[in-house]
Amino acid sequence: MENPIDHTIDLGFVNYTTHPENNKYIVFRFADVNRANSFESELKLNSIWFEKSDDDKRGKKYDLFAIHATDFKKAEKINYKVEAMHKKYIISSKPIRIAVFLFSLIVMTLTIIGYFKSNNKLTESTIPTIQSKP
Repeated sequence: MENPIDHTIDLGFVNYTTHPENNKYIVFRFADVNRANSFESELKLNSIWFEKSDDDKRGKKYDLFAIHATDFKKAEKINYKVEAMHKKYIISSKPIRIAVFLFSLIVMTLTIIGYFKSNNKLTESTIPTIQSKP
């Protein structure tokens, strides 16, 4: 069986897995040096014991951190914090982000207005009219 750390297809959903040889440890994997350095410094600040290693797979250098399973919840929070610190926007230009937001807001507003106007016309056309007999 292939080592779970070395999957050939990395979809990037999570960057950690159980240690392939010792299930009492969780291995966090970072391809970005800045994220790895931030993760390491946060682990040290929170006094979490870890083992650090690096690995070259498929032309990429990975920094690996093995953390005991008892510290997993703390390490996971640190991992989320590090990811938030190094987050990149899908649209990097702020004016374009604002323009896309405003365009979406206008489209949603017009959609809601159109829904209520068509709903009013529908109720008006289905009201039965009473005709008096002569």
